[in-house]
Amino acid sequence: MNLQAVRSIYTFEMARARRTLLQSVVSPVISTSLYFVVFGAAIGSRISHIEGISYGAFIVPGLIMLMLLTQSVSNASFAIFFPRFSGTIYELLSAPIAYYEIVIGYVGAAATKSIVLGLIILATAGFFVPLEIAHPLWMLAFLVLTAVTFSLLGFIIGIWADGFEKLQLVPLLIITPLTFLGGSFYSVDMLPPVWQTVTLFNPVVYLVSGFRWSFYGISDVSVTASLLMILVFLTLCLGLVAWIFKTGYRIKP
Repeated sequence: MNLQAVRSIYTFEMARARRTLLQSVVSPVISTSLYFVVFGAAIGSRISHIEGISYGAFIVPGLIMLMLLTQSVSNASFAIFFPRFSGTIYELLSAPIAYYEIVIGYVGAAATKSIVLGLIILATAGFFVPLEIAHPLWMLAFLVLTAVTFSLLGFIIGIWADGFEKLQLVPLLIITPLTFLGGSFYSVDMLPPVWQTVTLFNPVVYLVSGFRWSFYGISDVSVTASLLMILVFLTLCLGLVAWIFKTGYRIKP
């Protein structure tokens, strides 16, 4: 493996995040804090506890997951789209570097930024509500797997998009609504039986449920199903990325 090439891409992307610190870190933290304050104050006054957990603490994993999904996709999609837009991707493709090394560099940087941001939001939430993490290793595992998986999805979107508008299409119209409807701010058990069944077709439910289990030991679906869903989605994204570089879809003239 060409570690120097991977390190160069990774370092460049991380340096870009430092140059745009206000947009990359401060803005998502403030937005998530506002979600926490608004939902915690408005709904928390009506729902004090869910399954023995205070409502404010209950929504923390959902808020982190909401940020993690959107930021992972946005970071990775812009990172690969901009070289395509500016034409510098052809210099990268002509360099002595394998496609998987390009993916590791870009996706690794996007996932790292999302993970760091998730940990910052977790620390910020500790100022609002008392937190407990029943399974810290599993929490980190879900955090890393989700960040890597959705960074791969963002990489795919960055290749697919032919304009800046399309970069926001999937996060705004698909990922964010699915996250809101995926049990981020409520338990699936609170829904009527019919909607509980419908909700199980939302893949984000499994991500949020598994992540919440790592905090409080409670979940809407089995932890095995949550982990399996992430691994299946990760495999699909890896397969799509491999197909893109094999066929040269939208990266080669």
